[in-house]
Amino acid sequence: MSKPKNTDVQISEFRFKCDWKDAFNDSEFIKTFTTEILVDYILKKRWYAGKSSTLKYIDVVDHGMLNSKKNIFHGALIEINFSEAFFQNYFIPLSFIPLSQGELETRTVISTVTFNGVEGHLIDAIHIEDFRHLVFDKIMGYSVEQEEGSKVIYHRSETITPGKYKSSRFMGGEQSNTSIIYNDKYVMKFFRRIYTSKNPDYEISRFLTEKSHFRNTPAYVGSINLALENGDTITLSLMQELLNNEGDAWKYMLEELKPVFSNIHKKRISVNRLPDIPLYQRQPISSIPPEIIDYAGLNIFLKTSKLALRTAEMHIALGSDMQDTAFTPTKYNGDYAVWLKNRLIYMFQNRLNTIENNMHKLDGEALQLAKDFLDRKKEIREHFLNFDWTKMKSERIRIHGDYHLGQVLVDDDDFYLLDFEGEPESTIQDRKVKQPPLKDVAGMFRSFHYAIYSTIFNNDGSFETSQEDLFRAGEILYKYMIGVFMETYVDKVQTENLNIGYRQEIEFLLDYCLLEKAVYELGYELNSRPRWTIIPLRGIASILKNKKN
Repeated sequence: MSKPKNTDVQISEFRFKCDWKDAFNDSEFIKTFTTEILVDYILKKRWYAGKSSTLKYIDVVDHGMLNSKKNIFHGALIEINFSEAFFQNYFIPLSFIPLSQGELETRTVISTVTFNGVEGHLIDAIHIEDFRHLVFDKIMGYSVEQEEGSKVIYHRSETITPGKYKSSRFMGGEQSNTSIIYNDKYVMKFFRRIYTSKNPDYEISRFLTEKSHFRNTPAYVGSINLALENGDTITLSLMQELLNNEGDAWKYMLEELKPVFSNIHKKRISVNRLPDIPLYQRQPISSIPPEIIDYAGLNIFLKTSKLALRTAEMHIALGSDMQDTAFTPTKYNGDYAVWLKNRLIYMFQNRLNTIENNMHKLDGEALQLAKDFLDRKKEIREHFLNFDWTKMKSERIRIHGDYHLGQVLVDDDDFYLLDFEGEPESTIQDRKVKQPPLKDVAGMFRSFHYAIYSTIFNNDGSFETSQEDLFRAGEILYKYMIGVFMETYVDKVQTENLNIGYRQEIEFLLDYCLLEKAVYELGYELNSRPRWTIIPLRGIASILKNKKN
């Protein structure tokens, strides 16, 4: 390989003696690809998750070739090693488009290159329609008998009638994965960062559609997996039904909350006279005090109840299989308790270090709450260690794992749940551990708390009520939303015999999971939005206060 001298003529930066079809059998190409070409490209991508670490080197750990009538595509499974002694895997499909083919259909070019005298562009193949067309046809053409010798497994659900390719386009901006809309009917998520195991999003989506027939999630359509020689299976992409929707529930909730807080001034509501309730008290909508209805309206509680119902139905579906061991409900045991405590104490210590290193960013109430957090670190640590599995009578199931308002779509007065990949900070193995379903419930409660505080923080001066009164009214509203959610959720899961325990165990698990979630949030806010640190800190203070009552 040689680099060309400077010239006014546009020529490739890298030249290789091999043909494009033989690129990944050529040591010179692989060396340059991993040490020069890819490093420059990947660091700029939104889906690259290693920006906060120091890249050490890149290896190509596996590769494969896929041919259409017009193009040869290579799939590269790469391992990125970091100086901090860990690694991440990514999958990148590649295309080489010669200059002779004319104008490119994309501006996203990895590099200009030459293979055996043929000059052109090395491109992420997802940006080439011919590639998108090809993988769509492969999924729709699925048969039980896979291509002999192929490590790539294409699958189409039996619930789907095969269709012909009509169109494909990118869905929104680039995120941690890349999503393509096909035929304005399906959406295929190409996983950028991949794991040497089936992706939980693929596993749960397929299970909910094909086995438990849960309707309030995008239906599973098909997938692409890679079978490794050691028996591991890697999920490369997931295709689902495209849901027409009005946006996510986070945006919806913010729109609902703004007029609620405007009512305080408009209706001259005395915040000090609003009737309060204990955290977790089940609250039938029919018995909400008229003062609360006057302040918040009825719709927000009706929607909270509907979301609780869909959450309960999701958990009932995930806990309904008695044959598939990956989804069979299980009891608590010592192994789970040890795993849980080790995981949470590690996270807690990490957050302690983050707070101690970022105290200078805080002031006012946030600073005082942070000091209280440090003063009570022994109490919080003991709370995490106080998980006595022998007292747990409920069951653990596969759960969503990263459940919040942003993971819910709103359409036609209903809610649809999606994105079952799990908590980004967790390992792929940890994401598949069966957990109390109340962990998802706690995640949604924390999301309610965030929506309330976000509305107060971002009110652009439109609220004429003091921030202190807004916070007090927000905390009361939060308790009623939780109460309404609990009334619907607990009634539904217990009616369907999903064992979440009785009142004392439910409240212990909610306290435990809410504290875990709020401590988890603390690290993000301190690093990204110090002003918002008050939200998880207030949540932590409230949970600790509730625990003592």
